[in-house]
Formats: sequence, structure tokens, C-alpha cells
Amino acid sequence: MKEAGSITGSVWCIGWLFTIGFAKLIWWQAILGLFIWPYYLGTAVR
Repeated sequence: MKEAGSITGSVWCIGWLFTIGFAKLIWWQAILGLFIWPYYLGTAVR
């Protein structure tokens, strides 16, 4: 099970970094996006 947590953490980090670049977030949104990056990604795609 240790590998599953590692994969999940990696996917979360990649998603967060992708969202920062794709949605062109400023620094405070990037910090907030650490927790809610799917929301920012959804609003950028709309």
C-alpha cells in the first residue's frame, strides 16, 4: 500500500503544477490551489 500513496501524491503534485501553468494563477491562488486545484482547472477549462 505504500506505493499507492506515493502514486497518489505524485498525481496530486503534477495536477497542481499543471493547473498553476494552465490557469495562469498568481502566487496566492497557487497556494490556495494546493488544496483546490481541481476547482481552478475546471474554471479555466470553461
